[in-house]
Amino acid sequence: MKAMRILVIEDDVEAANYLVKAFREEGHVADHAADGLDGYAAARDGDYDVLVVDRMLPKMDGLTLIAGLRAQKIETPVLILSALGQVDDRVKGLRAGGDDYLPKPYAFSELLARVEVLARRKSFGSGEETHYRVGDLELDRLSHKLTRSGKEILVQPREFRLLEYLMKHAGQVVTRTMLLENVWDYHFDPQTNVIDVHISRLRAKIDKGRETPLLHTVRGAGYMIRDSAR
Repeated sequence: MKAMRILVIEDDVEAANYLVKAFREEGHVADHAADGLDGYAAARDGDYDVLVVDRMLPKMDGLTLIAGLRAQKIETPVLILSALGQVDDRVKGLRAGGDDYLPKPYAFSELLARVEVLARRKSFGSGEETHYRVGDLELDRLSHKLTRSGKEILVQPREFRLLEYLMKHAGQVVTRTMLLENVWDYHFDPQTNVIDVHISRLRAKIDKGRETPLLHTVRGAGYMIRDSAR
């Protein structure tokens, strides 16, 4: 199976470290959030294939977190982990928006199998591309990897989402409104320079020192990513 991007939201540091290490040993990308608020923010900002969410979390409990994501139309598959394993507990978890529910203690092999099933469902159901290329710039959504001329470029989650959206619409003008609505989930212009800041950072990472720039500003219209060599 292709590499997955997994977010583990778990306040037990030892348990979280175990899961992150185990996922990475299987060749996947795994991040960790230690409380519900951080997990909620990371799940909204990052483009994950599966969320593994502990039910009992500080600052925001797991079920509230999941319900909040679903209210924001974020449909990333969620596997709930919990010491509460009765039928009623599982029903509440699934009704809150969880896709699967695994009581503690668990075997990692079973957890991994369940995560793989959820990732496959997402992949089959999305119909979206998982790999984009513009010139010698390549973006892989599954491994969350960005390269230019074969050399990896490190970017922040929001920068990755911004670049993914631009590459998805390569050769087209993308307006500020489109970026605010699809990358930041803003449905109005808050008079912020957040887009300019992120575009500037991306330019420095993907175009600086290159003979062929890919990221262009279309004055008075927005931005465009295209292969200038063509």
